[in-house]
Amino acid sequence: MKSIADKAEISIDFADKAYMGSFGHESSFEVKVDSEEVLIHIARLGAERRQVAVHLHYLLLAEIFEGIGEGLAAREPLDDLHRDALRDGVDALLEGLKKRKPKSKIKTRKHFK
Repeated sequence: MKSIADKAEISIDFADKAYMGSFGHESSFEVKVDSEEVLIHIARLGAERRQVAVHLHYLLLAEIFEGIGEGLAAREPLDDLHRDALRDGVDALLEGLKKRKPKSKIKTRKHFK
């Protein structure tokens, strides 16, 4: 697991109950990737132990990335620290996407829209 450099805040709302938690520098995370999805696991150990796991399938994750891009384009520019960190992360993602896999049976993403 890697240390969290910034922080994450999580909230889950059910009809009769809400759960909220924050994960900061004392917390850690890991990302696992398989052929169907990405798993993001965030953990805070110690007296206030909490964990969250989020499974995102690739088409949803792609739409999330698009939303982030649209949101960033519509606002004031980020400061250098945050912009450079995001750019480094996107560069690593693009490098990972260079590997070729067998073609999907699904012709386009529009199939799901």
